[in-house]
Amino acid sequence: MATVANFSANRITTVIPRPTSAVASTSSFVFFDPKPNSLILKQSWVKNPTRRRFSAVNVKASAASSGKVGTPAIKDEKVQKIHSGEEFDEALKKAKNKLVVVEFATSKSDQSSKIYPFMVELSRTCNDVDFLLVMGDESEKTRELCRREKIEKVPHFSFYKSMEKIHEEEGIGPDQLMGDVLYYGDSHSAVVQLHGRADVEKLIDENRTGGKLIVLDVGLKHCGPCVKVYPTVLKLSRSMSETVVFARMNGDENDSCMEFLKDMNVIEVPTFLFIRNGDICGRYVGSGKGELIGEILRYSGVRVTY
Repeated sequence: MATVANFSANRITTVIPRPTSAVASTSSFVFFDPKPNSLILKQSWVKNPTRRRFSAVNVKASAASSGKVGTPAIKDEKVQKIHSGEEFDEALKKAKNKLVVVEFATSKSDQSSKIYPFMVELSRTCNDVDFLLVMGDESEKTRELCRREKIEKVPHFSFYKSMEKIHEEEGIGPDQLMGDVLYYGDSHSAVVQLHGRADVEKLIDENRTGGKLIVLDVGLKHCGPCVKVYPTVLKLSRSMSETVVFARMNGDENDSCMEFLKDMNVIEVPTFLFIRNGDICGRYVGSGKGELIGEILRYSGVRVTY
């Protein structure tokens, strides 16, 4: 869990290190030395972990063997190839307030080759998200773009909205990539997005009658556990739509959101507030999937035995 005070007191460092269990079989590190034409690669090997994949998006396991990044074997027409800093800036500008996911890769990176097909599959599923690919060793222009963006390790994923970088990750696997896209690309979700106290009050007023439970997911933009649990929230919002209303608020989005967190005495995130008939009837602090589901069922009136 993350502590709200830590996030509000300091500028957030957006790169979140991942343990080796979240990394695929190889990880390629890119070092740009002072010579403009040099791109030095080295690889470090880690064990290939056993993973349980959450299938919120239909990503086929066979896609991982589709070939190298950018080869014709992968139908990646929805992923825009970027060849210069000018093209990169223009793509961000054109996207406006849509989520833009950028993968920085190299042709000799095995991990880039393995994760790229999953990004291609996401590009077909998430139509309201733009996906870009920058091959760092393609030309001097792409090398310069990587230097400008301070890319030191591939695959490196950067997330933008309104031309502002909102998050970045490196050395991640398909599950984490999918979770990040779902969390930051909120416009395609079934979860109600709240941007201030007025939105919360409106949602409560709309559900004072009817008996539906409101589950309000309170988090922060750069909170790892918040990202981790969000695919579960999204899946539950679809399967329990007849009895439960799911909503989300990022406390660090603006002053109104942060003030709401303080008023609700939210100290750690993610915190889930359970609201029924206009009253807060309980809360759950944490990112455990089983525990969250159990609490939702309990406050929905289903008897749960632990």
